[in-house]
Amino acid sequence: MMDGESKQQHVHAVFESIAPKYDMMNDVLSFRRHKAWRRFTMRKMDVQPGQSSLDLCCGTCDWTIALAKASGRGNTVGLDFSQNMLNIGQAKIDKLGMSDQITLVQGNAMELPFADNSFDYVTIGFGLRNVPDIVQVLREMKRVVKPGGKIVCLELSKPTWQPFKGLYYFYFEKLLPLLGKWLVKKYEQYRWLPESLAAFPDLQALAELFRNVGMRNVKAYPLTGGIAALHIGTKGNEGA
Repeated sequence: MMDGESKQQHVHAVFESIAPKYDMMNDVLSFRRHKAWRRFTMRKMDVQPGQSSLDLCCGTCDWTIALAKASGRGNTVGLDFSQNMLNIGQAKIDKLGMSDQITLVQGNAMELPFADNSFDYVTIGFGLRNVPDIVQVLREMKRVVKPGGKIVCLELSKPTWQPFKGLYYFYFEKLLPLLGKWLVKKYEQYRWLPESLAAFPDLQALAELFRNVGMRNVKAYPLTGGIAALHIGTKGNEGA
């Protein structure tokens, strides 16, 4: 097992190198379901006009842009530690003419450069399994969200029912790294993905971590047979 610092360096190198093909590989990874999962998430979030959002591990900014559009003119910030990912995201934002509304920040999800109680929503999409300390990131998400605001995690998860579970793990552990090799010549980087999921909490365990950091009214939704999950928790009005 890697220590936290080694994991952070390894993940950073992985995402810097796969950035140009990241959007295409997301389609492959999720059986083209990731956009539907995000639409479901946005319906559950019900972002209102003017509300602010922070999107952690924002990658190439598809979710960041969706949050900004849903809020009308609400302040929207995307944070990622990979500058290569942010560069691709910034190009999308510029093309849409949304650079006045969306700010991108290179930074660490475990040490957020924002004040307490700053955002109506703090989201993380397909990034929580890659951080060195899940609980620390959840604590930081809770810290910077406003009282009454929500923290939201959309992430790959662990199917529980057979035969789907067996087929999925065969795909994820055996075929996926080969697809990475064939499609983007990145076998080692895509081998990281099943390794990252193996150590990640399942649906109920992650919901319990949300509760452990003090989130209220935690909801957990399995998606597409449990290969992904949505978790939403609300911060109490007592503050951080």
